[in-house]
Amino acid sequence: MDTEELKGIIHSNPQIMGGTPVFVGTRVPLQNLIDYLEGDESVEDFLEAFPTVKREQAIAVIEAGSRY
Repeated sequence: MDTEELKGIIHSNPQIMGGTPVFVGTRVPLQNLIDYLEGDESVEDFLEAFPTVKREQAIAVIEAGSRY
């Protein structure tokens, strides 16, 4: 995934979760979405479990990942 492409959707800050990439405006790691999808759970399941993540954020990550 291109860093510029996900600017405003995912960010990493050493003072937030030790620099783990998280969804902007949350403390939800990007890895959580990946784990849900790899575990055959739906985006809906992920969004229900992490309501601070916006649907648009999750979809943007999935779309960016599908291009690579």
